[in-house]
Amino acid sequence: MSETTTQRPGPDASGEGRSLTKRGDAGARGRTTIADGVVEKIAGLAARDVDGVHAMGGGLSRSFGAMRDRVPGGGGKSPARGVKAEVGESQAALDLEIVVDYGVAIHEVARDVRENVVAAVERMTGLEVVEVNIAVSDVKLPDEEDDEDDGSSSRVQ
Repeated sequence: MSETTTQRPGPDASGEGRSLTKRGDAGARGRTTIADGVVEKIAGLAARDVDGVHAMGGGLSRSFGAMRDRVPGGGGKSPARGVKAEVGESQAALDLEIVVDYGVAIHEVARDVRENVVAAVERMTGLEVVEVNIAVSDVKLPDEEDDEDDGSSSRVQ
């Protein structure tokens, strides 16, 4: 029986290209699928880690999310809010909707979000991220109330 090598995604020792895996290794003896929601959560958490990102999602989704967060058992803040992923066998494409803080350089925040999301998703899933589209839907001004507050200012008790 001859050993066959196949191309697998991932950097080689030089940090470029793809590494080789021998067929018959444990990694080739089954199939792993990763749900869109898993990638969406990873991307959402990675995007929130970037300075200048105030929130994820558009105004309507943030409003509904804030209402859901106030309901007992509502599940808390969803890490996947504002993220849509399409996951294939070896690749993923992502769309993110973010709100940035006033005064930040939006193009730099978008670049940092993209880099952080790509690094996190590729590291945790092994998928190749082929695109990360970012839509900036709002700017959080310093004197604006937060849509995602803790509910303590609610008029209804």
